[in-house]
Amino acid sequence: MKALALSTMMLAGLSSAPAFAEYPERPIQLVVPWGAGGGTDAVGRIFATLLENELGQPVNVVNRTGGSGVVGHTAISSARPDGYTLGVMTVEINMMHHQGLTNLTYENYDVLALVNADPAGVMVSASSDYDSVEELLDAIKAEPAGTFKASGTGQGGIWHVGLAGWLMSEGVDPNKVTWVPSQGAAPGLTDMVAGGVDIVTASLPEGRALIEAGKVRALANMGAERSPLFPDTPTLAEATSSDWTVAAWRALVAPKGLPEDVKSKLEAAVETAYNSDEFQSFMKDRGFGLMWQSGDDAAAFMGKADEDFGKVMKEAGLAQ
Repeated sequence: MKALALSTMMLAGLSSAPAFAEYPERPIQLVVPWGAGGGTDAVGRIFATLLENELGQPVNVVNRTGGSGVVGHTAISSARPDGYTLGVMTVEINMMHHQGLTNLTYENYDVLALVNADPAGVMVSASSDYDSVEELLDAIKAEPAGTFKASGTGQGGIWHVGLAGWLMSEGVDPNKVTWVPSQGAAPGLTDMVAGGVDIVTASLPEGRALIEAGKVRALANMGAERSPLFPDTPTLAEATSSDWTVAAWRALVAPKGLPEDVKSKLEAAVETAYNSDEFQSFMKDRGFGLMWQSGDDAAAFMGKADEDFGKVMKEAGLAQ
């Protein structure tokens, strides 16, 4: 009788033992290293909505700005690798360490997938004398250094590196065109329309409104192929035979060291979100470039980009 009572008590104890819930069991934070309202924020917020549907938990976007992207990227990398902090990593991770701003690289993260890439474009004002990128390049070569001014981002930012890399690929000193720092593509384009600068190198979607309004002329894009949004704008390879390509890209990442089961679940959720009609339409409607790379392919892409940026930035005097 005592044995039976003991067995009954043991079974009761086992049945009341807490069961481990399957990930995720609480809300997830998605860190965006740039301000609300920008392109990275938009990509982060659409993913947050779609991941909520896939994971069954709220996904809250937190904008952590400052330090040219250092603050937000640090917040992602230094969080616990438990799947409850995710982030949108941007191309600046390939640039900040070359500038001496941080020691972080893409290798400090578990990359879930690359989801977006927007090539740089070469744009001039509609009142410019140049109707093609070939004419513009010939003039840059012929005129004294400092004749032309360009803008589109801060000193040493992605679009500055885009311009420097293009000029180097054409055998031109990357400092022959004076860079005028701006707080982004929008103020750079506004300055160009007003006559303050001659060239803006930024993604063509960023110039879309002014291009469609007839105030800005798109001469080329620095992608491997023409943009579906601007099919009449040639690539540099088509126009000048330059082999230089550059794009601002974004990836969904987590702190390094995720448990394998959590990582697998997140990778599957990100892929489903990416392939959804809602995400595809969202990106195409805004002219954002779609790009899918995961695993070793994503690592290889980021590694090559890091190497290319390092070379250009050192030669242009933008790296330590």
